[in-house]
Amino acid sequence: MKAINSILALSLLFAASCSTAPKSEEQTPQETLTQYVNPLIGSGGHGHVFVGASVPFGMVQLGPTSINQTWDWCSGYHQDEATVIGFSHTHLSGTGIGDLFDVTVMPVTGEVTYARGTVEEQNSGMWSPADRTQEKAGPGYYSVPLTRYGIKAEMTATARVGLHRYTFPEAEDAAIVIDLQNGGCWDQTTEASMEAEGNNRIVGYRYSKGWAKNQRIYFVAEFAKPFESFELKGEQDMYGRASFSTAAGEEVMLKVAISPVSIEGAKLALEKELPGWDFAAVQTAAVEQWEKELARIRIESDSKEQKEIFYTAMYHAMIAPMLFSDANGDYRGADDKVYNSDKPRYTCFSLWDTYRAKQPLMTIIQPEKAGEFVATMVDICDKQGDLPVWHLWGNETDCMVGDPGIPVVADAIVKGIEGFDREAAFAAIKKTAAVEERGKEFRHKHGYIPCDLFTEAVAFDMEYALADGAAANAAKALGKDADYEHFTKMSHSYRKFFDKETGFIRGVDENGKFRTPFNPYFSAHRADDYCEGNAWQYTWLVPHDLGGYIDLFGSKEACLARLDSLFLAPSTVEGDPSPDISGMIGQFAHGNEPSHHILYLYTMMGQPQKTAKWVREVMTTQYRNDFDGLSGNEDMGQMSAWYIMSAMGFYEVEPASARYWFGSPLFNRAELTVKGGKFVIETMNNSDTNIYIKSIKLNGKPYELPYINHSDIAKGGTLTIEMSDTPTVWYDADVIR
Repeated sequence: MKAINSILALSLLFAASCSTAPKSEEQTPQETLTQYVNPLIGSGGHGHVFVGASVPFGMVQLGPTSINQTWDWCSGYHQDEATVIGFSHTHLSGTGIGDLFDVTVMPVTGEVTYARGTVEEQNSGMWSPADRTQEKAGPGYYSVPLTRYGIKAEMTATARVGLHRYTFPEAEDAAIVIDLQNGGCWDQTTEASMEAEGNNRIVGYRYSKGWAKNQRIYFVAEFAKPFESFELKGEQDMYGRASFSTAAGEEVMLKVAISPVSIEGAKLALEKELPGWDFAAVQTAAVEQWEKELARIRIESDSKEQKEIFYTAMYHAMIAPMLFSDANGDYRGADDKVYNSDKPRYTCFSLWDTYRAKQPLMTIIQPEKAGEFVATMVDICDKQGDLPVWHLWGNETDCMVGDPGIPVVADAIVKGIEGFDREAAFAAIKKTAAVEERGKEFRHKHGYIPCDLFTEAVAFDMEYALADGAAANAAKALGKDADYEHFTKMSHSYRKFFDKETGFIRGVDENGKFRTPFNPYFSAHRADDYCEGNAWQYTWLVPHDLGGYIDLFGSKEACLARLDSLFLAPSTVEGDPSPDISGMIGQFAHGNEPSHHILYLYTMMGQPQKTAKWVREVMTTQYRNDFDGLSGNEDMGQMSAWYIMSAMGFYEVEPASARYWFGSPLFNRAELTVKGGKFVIETMNNSDTNIYIKSIKLNGKPYELPYINHSDIAKGGTLTIEMSDTPTVWYDADVIR
């Protein structure tokens, strides 16, 4: 499906024609990048992406919500089923759990049944089939016909306001219904209220529990066409029907502002962001915001499909985290109290996923945002006692294993990202690491987490060790020698799980004995020693201490032989495996995050040709311009960020190391907007067969390292990479020693 509809294209052309900026004969118009975005990539399979209208990092994600079927409907949308129960103002993108879908709006004609949109009730309710053949989806815009009512639905958005435009048939019993009952998957309304103010405004709130245990959202809905009546309907008055009559082809517009704090906050958003009713202007502004953010990386490629995959990945990577403060700075803290800050606050931190590539990407192309994210995370720590794990609309879900907030904060400290207090941030790291819960109480007592005392012990401990390695790097950057030594020692706890006899990481009980029986192919979803994986994948979750890990194997050759076997093993997973174990090459599982760094371990051990081979295979086979174009959950931008980083030719393997290891750049040229200006990656002789790096120059001088430092990228410059069809090692292969 074409990514951007004709209305968007016309809007951009109109904006360009009205520009008053002087034109230079030397200026070459740059192509628009939003034309390459296809929001439907990943809307099938297990991608779970959000489809709808939003602006970068906006509070509002306005789009269709379908009848909830299974796990693959976590975002509210899936290509396999085209029902719409309404258009909700909050959605998650790429997660493995469903929640939100707040303040759902549905245009109708005639009498309808006001009921929760579930599979069991799909023959009732006000749902409608959607005509996907006429669907249009692009950055900041979404449209689809609702065939049951003969209504065309269109929507666009600002940061805190969703703007709806519905084209009705002739009807004396037309209405727009505001639904406060339906939420996402596990979500249930605990309290809700709405009332009319005059004949064109409805205000209210919705409290709910689900993945987020105590979510609060407030809203103001304003109609361009006054309603003739407003009635509360359904169970506990959770539906509000604003009724009116319409002529054939009449457009009825509605704008809905939301706030996590108060109705007054929602009213302020309406006043500040969307006082008028110019749909085209709002849509154009949304497109321009996306255009600005996409242009932070400009690539040159002979393949249109590659551009579509890349810029869709950029789009997906910048949907979240989402804004979580009102226009006046009010926000809801992690302790459920209201605070005010002159810095924006954010929510939806899927940190177990995004610490690996998404947040490092932000430090390169969005350093100001990266600083704001860390400031938010430190504030969350102040309010709840530790850094976030998976924070959702002011609620800590503690979803997934380890302390994934630590690598993100440590990375920002090491890279000198601005916008937060470095000492306070490091204090938050220490405070989080010291908390006696989620298995750390056993780790602090025994030096590791015994598998007979805690479920997913190996996964938790190895993620804690990785976080400790990141904390050690932050301590070193701040000159804190004692903390550096402490965290470095703690980061070696994973060594307890290494079995020299089998060459695998295995669970160890309280008595120091390996768990038996042992089957490296076995996985029991959230019920064994690992987490969404097995021994094959978790044996490689040691990016922070590869040199020490090689010592456990006895030699680099032995370590490399075991790594080779990962890709040669059969792709069978036994037991009751998680559906997240996907994107298999042997036992390498690119569809889930614990595998994302593994391909780059070859470069770290002096065999960059194997990194190049496998990185190219993953980029060209597991990322496609298709509904099922992702091999696993998008996970709030992580799956896309892996592609973006890898396509540029490097990846941050060691959390908070401030260095990016080389792989195989995909494009002829990439121009990054960075703190110091422009950083250009020029790739010479690149092709489908010339996938190996032959030589590198940085600012015209020979470069003989297998990685590039963050500081070299951030200050701007030119990286010239010459490619070949012959494997070459251009650096000291023992660099990690």
